[in-house]
Amino acid sequence: MVKNYTFLFLFALSGLKSILYAQEIRVFTSLDFDLNGPVKSCLVSTDYGKEEYNFNKNGLLTKSVTRHNDSDYDVTYYKYSGGELIEKRLENYRDNTFDSSTSIANFYEIDSIPNRKVIEKIVSYDKEFLDQYEYIYDLDGRLEQINRNNKDGIDKTDIEYNSLKGEDTKTFYLNGVILESVRTSKKKAKDKSFQKVVLTKKFLRGDPSTALEETFDLEGILVEKTIFYFNQKKKQFVPEETITYSYNTLGMISMEQIKKEGREETKEYIYQFDNGEDGNWIKQIITPDNTYKTRKITYYEVEEE
Repeated sequence: MVKNYTFLFLFALSGLKSILYAQEIRVFTSLDFDLNGPVKSCLVSTDYGKEEYNFNKNGLLTKSVTRHNDSDYDVTYYKYSGGELIEKRLENYRDNTFDSSTSIANFYEIDSIPNRKVIEKIVSYDKEFLDQYEYIYDLDGRLEQINRNNKDGIDKTDIEYNSLKGEDTKTFYLNGVILESVRTSKKKAKDKSFQKVVLTKKFLRGDPSTALEETFDLEGILVEKTIFYFNQKKKQFVPEETITYSYNTLGMISMEQIKKEGREETKEYIYQFDNGEDGNWIKQIITPDNTYKTRKITYYEVEEE
């Protein structure tokens, strides 16, 4: 079943954590890019640029390329050991020339005794130390603390977990100031089936800023999301935009219904496949905007048993 698909342009920014607060390390596979089968590479072309993804035979992402134009592009390499990410390199090219001043490398050390701990070191290609992150997990494997250390000092992010009346909440604090809270709960849909609701609230210097509520069906498919902003006069979150998703028989998005500021808009998705409906889509058209994405996909040869 294919989930709501969005290309992950976060790769080019994944090493620049001085801009964002630290998040848990993620390992990406071909499934995260809405790709099925033994995919070797996928070249995505849109009206605003190109993305290229390469995977090993286990489906792990090994290389991503973001092309802004013919001469400006970013390349990220991923290296693994036992399925664990141990190295990531972001190389920037401008005017077809490698820019060492903005290129960085991330190295990971993993310790699992007595509980999991990951140390991430970030250095520039000019051999300048930039950041070190220490990810500490509890005995249940949940991330509970992130320590950041650089020339500006030490920052500490604590993650708290709470359960109350069927609701699970995960809250992030940076140096004691709340940054984000994620509450997961359940509700009954119109057909009396249960749905999972995830409400994520963002805070700016401890004050509420924005929120996102996502509703998933029993199979984990996104069916609706609502974007909120915090109204200072009302002192509460106010809905700004709601998007409802419909899916075709293959589990792919077929329609978006958007409600914003009293206006309603409908977008429809049309697909072409590389091997009938059993393959991957190679062209996606969104109407009425007529925006498009095309994908050129290559596969590993499957050895016969």
